[in-house]
Amino acid sequence: MNFIYPQDLKAKPSMWMWDLKDFAIMGIGALISVVFLIHFHTVIPIGIVAVFAFMTIRLDDTTVMDYIRYAVRYFLTTQQYYEWR
Repeated sequence: MNFIYPQDLKAKPSMWMWDLKDFAIMGIGALISVVFLIHFHTVIPIGIVAVFAFMTIRLDDTTVMDYIRYAVRYFLTTQQYYEWR
């Protein structure tokens, strides 16, 4: 395993592009998905784990989920102020 710690040693540990907590959740989810695939012949849990993996990719301390949350808040839930001149 290749753990990458930042220079200040106070940030959360990460593994490739995910926090260690998210990576552990993906590993456990992958194991459960394989069990579901073998016993029930369904790929829905694999899809859920893949979507979770995509949504928790972290670049520059921002995840895809954070970006989508900011976009929804900006475009849908907060009032925009426009001044016409």
